[in-house]
Amino acid sequence: METDISRIKRLSEKKEDENWGFRAFLKGFDMPLKKMDRIVHRLYKQISSQIDCTKCANCCREIQIGLYKEDIKKLSKGIEISAEQFRKRYLAKGGEAGEFIFKEKPCPFLNNNLCSHYNYRPKVCRSYPHLHKNDFVFRLIGVIQNSSVCPIVFNVYEHLKAELWNVNDFD
Repeated sequence: METDISRIKRLSEKKEDENWGFRAFLKGFDMPLKKMDRIVHRLYKQISSQIDCTKCANCCREIQIGLYKEDIKKLSKGIEISAEQFRKRYLAKGGEAGEFIFKEKPCPFLNNNLCSHYNYRPKVCRSYPHLHKNDFVFRLIGVIQNSSVCPIVFNVYEHLKAELWNVNDFD
C-alpha cells in the first residue's frame, strides 16, 4: 500500500501510459457495469479503511473544485457572511456556467489537514474520491487524474490493474 504522496506523484507520472492503456482495456472489457462497480467498491472499502485522509489532505491542496449556488449558500452561512461577501473574498468564476472555484490553492478552509468548516463543506468534497459511486467505467479520466493526488485512488487503481489486467508491478 503506497501512501507517500510524493512517491505517488512520481509513480503516476511513470505509469501514465500504462494507466491510459488500462483505461482503454476497461472501456472494452466484457464485464457487466454492476460487477465492475462491486469490485471497485470492495477495493475502495478495503483500501480507504487503511488510509487516514487527515494525514494527507492532498485533495484540499491540489484540486480546484467547482462550487455551485447551494455550496456557496451553505458555506457562507457556516462562516456567517453573505453569499456575495463569500464570492468576493474566496471565489473566481469556474469553467462551467454558474460554477465558481476557490481563487487560490490550497482550499482556504484547510487547517492542519482538516476542514475548518467540515459540516458546511461542498458536495464534491463530501463525495471525494468518488469511488463509492456507480458507473466507474464512465469516470475513468477523473480516476486517472485523481490517482496522482489521492493515495486511495492510486491504490484502488493499482489493485484493480492487478486483479483484472494481471499487472502486479506496484513500484
